[in-house]
Amino acid sequence: MTETKFVKRKKPNYKRAIILLILLIIVLFLFFNVDSLLSGLFEVRE
Repeated sequence: MTETKFVKRKKPNYKRAIILLILLIIVLFLFFNVDSLLSGLFEVRE
């Protein structure tokens, strides 16, 4: 086997990684602030 096979490597998809990172940050933000958000939504306004 003198021939070396060149493996075609997949290029990293930076756009998808950035979108997933932003979604993760939004989900974490909502998770930690869900108490104040829910109390604001269901607050009785007089």
